[in-house]
Amino acid sequence: MGHVLDKLDKKILHFISQNARTPFLEIARECNVSGAAIHQRVQKLLQQGVIRNSEFVIDQYKVGYQTCAYIGIVLKNNVEFQEVVDYIKAIPEIVECHYTTGKYAMFIKMYARDNRHLLRLILDRLAVIPGVANTETFQLSLEEIFRRQLSIFGEDEGVVTDKN
Repeated sequence: MGHVLDKLDKKILHFISQNARTPFLEIARECNVSGAAIHQRVQKLLQQGVIRNSEFVIDQYKVGYQTCAYIGIVLKNNVEFQEVVDYIKAIPEIVECHYTTGKYAMFIKMYARDNRHLLRLILDRLAVIPGVANTETFQLSLEEIFRRQLSIFGEDEGVVTDKN
């Protein structure tokens, strides 16, 4: 179930979702409250699980991972789901895994150095996982156009600060 967020929570989430390194004092100025109030709200949002973590985002292309693939995974038996997840978590090139409806039990996003590396990952790491019936590579991403956090403001709300 979702948490009830007030206007201040939403403003804070907006600013930190844009840049998790934004100083609390800067957010406090934008929201017209104290830095301590921002710190307390962020701690509350962390404790509630609304904020899961903060992270630096690595540009995969700049560190040599030129291929991004989206792959569907069919399981032999859904009873083996958690075992398959545990194997998948051990493959560092897999950066997302979703439990899905339809033909595929899971849908993953994987990075590889190049197409040959991708082939080796699929054949030597994915296809051999006990419980995996088969995999299907849907798309190779040519370039990530943008990535963003979900906006928690409705269409009619927008971000409102005292400076607007």
